[in-house]
Amino acid sequence: MSILRLTFLGTSAAAPTLHRNVSGMAVKADTHLLLFDCGEGSQRQMIRYGTGFTVDAAFFTHFHADHYLGIIGFLRTLGMGGRTEPMHLYGPPPATKVLDAAIHLGVERLAFPVEIHELKGGEKLDRGGYSINAVKVDHRVNALGYVIEENLRPGKFELEAARALGVPPGPDYGRLQKGETVKAADGTEVRPEQVMGPSRPGRRVVISGDTRPCAALIEAAAGADLLIHESTFSDDEQARALETRHSTAREAGKVAQQAQVKRLVLTHLSSRHDVDFKPLLEQAKQEYSGPCEVAFDGLTIEVPVRE
Repeated sequence: MSILRLTFLGTSAAAPTLHRNVSGMAVKADTHLLLFDCGEGSQRQMIRYGTGFTVDAAFFTHFHADHYLGIIGFLRTLGMGGRTEPMHLYGPPPATKVLDAAIHLGVERLAFPVEIHELKGGEKLDRGGYSINAVKVDHRVNALGYVIEENLRPGKFELEAARALGVPPGPDYGRLQKGETVKAADGTEVRPEQVMGPSRPGRRVVISGDTRPCAALIEAAAGADLLIHESTFSDDEQARALETRHSTAREAGKVAQQAQVKRLVLTHLSSRHDVDFKPLLEQAKQEYSGPCEVAFDGLTIEVPVRE
C-alpha cells in the first residue's frame, strides 16, 4: 500500500456547528477511497477538501443519525454523476434494515448496485494490500470501531548480497523483490530470502467511533501508528460521558497510553468545545505522553511508511 491518507470531513458530536460538520472521514488506502461514517453534509465537505467522489466502500461505526444520514444524498449525487460500479456499505446490525430504508428514501431506485454487509466485532475484510478489522466497542447502541491494517511489507533489498551471489543487474532484481527465485550468472539458484531483509510491519490506523473506553479497543490499538479516538467531553462532564456512553478527552488519553500508540488524534467534540478545545487537549496530554492533537474539519494526515 503506497498511500494511507486520512481527511477529516466532520469532527463535531451530534450536531454541526459553524466550524465543524458532523462525523465523517475519507481515507485513501492505496488506490481505494473509503468513507468512515457519512454524516449529513459529508459530500459538500468532500468537495471542499478535494477528496473526490470515487468511493469504493463506506464503513459505519453505528446508526445514530449524525453518523449516517449523509449517505442518502451522496448516493443520489453519485447516481446523477453516472456511476455504474457497485457501492459497498458496511456496518453493525441493524445495517441492512437502516441502510436499505435510507438508500430508497423518497426516490426511484439508484442506477448502480448498492450492497449492504453487516459486520460483527472480530470480523476481518481482506482488501488486497491491507485489511479492515471490526472491533466491538461500548456505546448506547450496537457499535464498531475499525482498524485499517497494512499487510506485512517485504524486507529491504540487499543490493550487495545480490551482487555477491552473481545476480546480474536488471529485471532479476525486481523478480527477487517480488518473491521469485532467479538464476545467477553461473546458473545457480538465488532465492529471495538470500537477498531480502526481514519483513517489515505494515501501518495500522484505529478509528474508535463512539464509545466508552473499552478493553477490546485498547487491545486492537496496541502499537498502532495512529489512534483516532472520540473525546466528546471534558473532565467536568464525566457524568454525562457515562450517561451517553461517550469518552472524555482524558479517557481517550488513557486508552492511547495503555495501547502505546504512536500518535493520538481527538475528534467528535461536543459543541461546548467547538472552538475552545484547549482543555480537552491538556487533559488528554496529562495521560498520554506521545504526540496528540485535536482534529478539525479538513485536517489531512499522511501516515508514513514504517521503516
